[in-house]
Amino acid sequence: MTDGADGGARAARAVIALGANLGDRYETLAAAEREIAALAGVSAIRMSTPVESVAITLDGPDPDKPGYVNAVAIVETTLAPVALLAELNAIENAHGRVREERWGDRTLDLDVIAYADVRSADPHLTLPHPRAHERDFVLAPWLELDPDAVVPGRGRVADLLAELGKADAS
Repeated sequence: MTDGADGGARAARAVIALGANLGDRYETLAAAEREIAALAGVSAIRMSTPVESVAITLDGPDPDKPGYVNAVAIVETTLAPVALLAELNAIENAHGRVREERWGDRTLDLDVIAYADVRSADPHLTLPHPRAHERDFVLAPWLELDPDAVVPGRGRVADLLAELGKADAS
């Protein structure tokens, strides 16, 4: 994010992953989309088609857990990355998000996947998201919105998704 010629903050492009596996998953994602769009500092939002995926746990995929509905949103925002994350966490909390178990079931999960070309190893917000390049349920919806998308430091989303498809086929 940089300052514009008028001294105001210039909007940056951020990629946000949305997911839910508890409750009315589709309605929760639709509500989250509306709430993200209404944030002060967000001027535009584009949302992918939701996709269903198996729950990922610390032990790997678990088809016995409730399945997820996932989507990706691309937003234009003047919020700094950590401020955007704080707003997303507030939306999660308003939807009853509980953080008792890492990678546990959740009513709503909102992750900042990428923010412009920012790279950060901050433990509170690593950018780009450290596992985005391994997740087809993030890459496929992102590719739908932006065929030229790139995960900073990892490569083109289309190539990363193709590599995942090859690994799944082996």
